[in-house]
Amino acid sequence: MTTPGDGRSPGTVWDGLVGQGAVVGRLQRAVAGDMSHAWLFTGPPGSGRSNAAIAFAAALQCGRGGCGQCHSCHEVEVGSHPDVRVTRTEKLSIGVEEVRDLVRSSALAPVGNRWQVMVVEDADRLTDQAANALLKAIEEPTERTVWLLCAPTVEDVLPTIRSRTRLVVLATPSVDDVTDFLVRTEGLGVETASYAARASQGHIGRARALARDEDTRRRRREVVTIPTRLSSLGACMAAAADLHDLAKEEAEALTSEHDQREKSDLDRMYGVVERGRRPREYAPALRDLEKSQKTRGKRRVLDVVDRGLMDLISVYRDVLTVQLGAGSELVNAELRGEVVALANASSPEWSLGRIEAIFEAREQMLEFNVPPLLALESMMVALRIHRV
Repeated sequence: MTTPGDGRSPGTVWDGLVGQGAVVGRLQRAVAGDMSHAWLFTGPPGSGRSNAAIAFAAALQCGRGGCGQCHSCHEVEVGSHPDVRVTRTEKLSIGVEEVRDLVRSSALAPVGNRWQVMVVEDADRLTDQAANALLKAIEEPTERTVWLLCAPTVEDVLPTIRSRTRLVVLATPSVDDVTDFLVRTEGLGVETASYAARASQGHIGRARALARDEDTRRRRREVVTIPTRLSSLGACMAAAADLHDLAKEEAEALTSEHDQREKSDLDRMYGVVERGRRPREYAPALRDLEKSQKTRGKRRVLDVVDRGLMDLISVYRDVLTVQLGAGSELVNAELRGEVVALANASSPEWSLGRIEAIFEAREQMLEFNVPPLLALESMMVALRIHRV
């Protein structure tokens, strides 16, 4: 679907699924009658798994299979359709109480005459208790309810859940597909669109941000030049601090406006703005809000750090490409000189080891809750330049 008022011609709900022709065909067949009550959408970050689930939900509610122009399609797009419930979280996990609420809602008959669609965008963040509660609903589905779960891989959900869902696997879109999409939908020149497509590594949302926002491009440039600066232990510590600070800066930019809006809504709800006083119930509500915002902020920092690590990996993969003489296009083509210098200063074994060190840092932060700065410092030392 296109954004109202963006000046571009309206399209179907499927138009935003870049490079996913086979997936679109399969979902269109399902809308036409080849249905199942539970689906699992998987794919790497930025592949569009959540977008695919939302597009499918819209198509299921549309009398024309996802025209992208009718009232139902628009309601799903803006999140106001009464029979489509989307669950997403900025927290570290989705708890059992939240899932039980979803299960209760899923048992209701749809308001319209089509489907009750339950979309869970972060099924990989379900706690064990929450996953088990969801499993019962999927095992005993109501006649008009459809569950659409999204996760990076099938291994991120319980085997008992994935065995009861129909799997939809999205691939990372190619650079050419993303470039064409940006040129068509954002009105960009080919050179700018191509840079954003390469730098995003197929992540559509990231590609849009890189194409639109100079601050986003600046932060990425600072990250991808880190490997050339790691010549001493002091430089490694400084680079870790820089990456952590960049992540906090971007996370703050992404969340501050939303946090302020939530605080203003809370103040209005309790009459703080109008009456200038704070009712007794206001203080605990404010504490709950601040706790939720702090948890969301922590998750956002982790997400931004993780994206920075993937940018670092792209540099070392480019280095490995040069070292092996593979001849493939570099993700960071604008840094070819620096990439060649790094390649000459190490060996393919060192490059593989550095990529492994970055993945280890990701695991420490995301799986074992190691403080990001500590994990980054250890990683930067492992990335330190050693002459061969």
